[in-house]
Amino acid sequence: MAKERPLSPHLMIYRPQLTSMMSISHRLSGAALAAGSLLLVWWVVALASGAGYYSLVQGIMLSIPGRLVLFGFSAAVFYHLSNGIRHLFWDFGIGLTIEGVYRSGYLVIGSTLVLTLGLWSLIVFG
Repeated sequence: MAKERPLSPHLMIYRPQLTSMMSISHRLSGAALAAGSLLLVWWVVALASGAGYYSLVQGIMLSIPGRLVLFGFSAAVFYHLSNGIRHLFWDFGIGLTIEGVYRSGYLVIGSTLVLTLGLWSLIVFG
């Protein structure tokens, strides 16, 4: 009689942890930056194409959905930047304890919020 093999753990068993969620978010923010760079290229092409096409693109970007996309893009920029700096510290062996990893994780989330909201405060009120 064949022995039953143990079931390997899968995603439905594990409780999400800060470290795993930040790793996934880093990859997603990288993908958002790639897509957002296409948006930036579209804007530059519109700028070079003349006033008519530029006003069309500018109108799209200044609409409510356009601003939400730009807000998400700026949040992705600041998250990816902050988390990248965190990884640079890790490359030097700084903050590799469990406490340090969680502290720097919360620092990344906080800096992303502060930088994103600060930028958009300048854009809206500035």
